[in-house]
Amino acid sequence: MDFPIVDLMDEEACYNKMVDILHPDGLCCPRCRQNQWVVHRRGRWPVLVYRCKECGRVFNIFTGTAFQQTHRPCAELLLILRGIAQGVPTAQLARELERNRPRLLELRHAIQANAMVHLDKTSLPDQVVEVDEMYQNAGEKRQTALGSGRSAAATREQRQGPWYLGKRSPAGLRNRRP
Repeated sequence: MDFPIVDLMDEEACYNKMVDILHPDGLCCPRCRQNQWVVHRRGRWPVLVYRCKECGRVFNIFTGTAFQQTHRPCAELLLILRGIAQGVPTAQLARELERNRPRLLELRHAIQANAMVHLDKTSLPDQVVEVDEMYQNAGEKRQTALGSGRSAAATREQRQGPWYLGKRSPAGLRNRRP
């Protein structure tokens, strides 16, 4: 059963969230970096097209980002960002949003490349790094043995005899009647 989550999201609230994500210091002209602008066009609500008062450049919140020239609703873009941040596979995102997987994969690669450019690449302040600092989640990935049915204490106990015999009695005593 498909659940149309995009239809349930408030587009104006999603637009405001996208402005906060893409322009944390506030919206400004991508050419001259001035924040003096007026609304130029209101063609695709709530995405407004602005014109800079200083240099005359026409832009919107997506200009100069991985979302430039996109026609996707802001709610859908937020769901895509959320899916990428959570590590959801592109094929699953494409099915949930009913979009073309190769196009969504291109968008994902552009977003990830942009994130890598702005990644903080400073090294750790310590000259020596402990192993547990490097492998924080190493122990969390271990899964329990399937089908053993034994307690943790019993699992650590040494089994007598070859492993392939299991709990069977020796071959000579197996078929003997008392």
